[in-house]
Amino acid sequence: METLEIQADAREAGSKQKARRLRRSGKIPAVLYGPKTQPVSLELNAKEFSTRFAGLQGSHLVRLKSAANALAEKVALVKAMQYHPLTGDVVHADLYEVDLTAKLQVHVPLHFVGKAAGVTRGGVLQPIVREIEVECLPLDIPAFFDVEVSGLDIGDSLHVEDLQMPSGVTAIFDSNFALVTVATPTVEEAPVAAAPAEGVAAAPAAPAAEEKKEGGAKA
Repeated sequence: METLEIQADAREAGSKQKARRLRRSGKIPAVLYGPKTQPVSLELNAKEFSTRFAGLQGSHLVRLKSAANALAEKVALVKAMQYHPLTGDVVHADLYEVDLTAKLQVHVPLHFVGKAAGVTRGGVLQPIVREIEVECLPLDIPAFFDVEVSGLDIGDSLHVEDLQMPSGVTAIFDSNFALVTVATPTVEEAPVAAAPAEGVAAAPAAPAAEEKKEGGAKA
């Protein structure tokens, strides 16, 4: 996995008002933490961070560039990002410091590629999960997995054991769960006329042609 460098500076943790002032100055409040790291409040360049990370799927590594020796060259995962509900701008980031020599567990997104044979026959491709959990070294984290679905017919499924794992990457699961399936097309039933409600008389039939007078027409 590619490691992107970002500028990070320590800041004093403060109130929501301080955080708003920080954002107005073009910065994003963030926090760095980890199993061997006491939480450190950071400020990141909003434009730089958003351009590189906003909207990306999966897990991503960053290497911190900082004038502070305690922060310089630390490597972290972008663990979470918070977005403004109206503008969609990143307003906060959580960074999880990692040890490049220790394995960790992360979620990796799935990309379903190809057109299933069953879809051409009327079936419906139904992804069941959109990501899976794996264990690997930080630099071996896959950006995503391509799941080839072209060979699936109606009723077929692909399971987690069908995925080819890169060297050093292990899928974490208790049972061989399905990733995607091709479902049988739904057949719409013909509408059934509703029966009249209880106590309501049925509508009279259309009047028949006038019957001939008994005995036929007069001469």
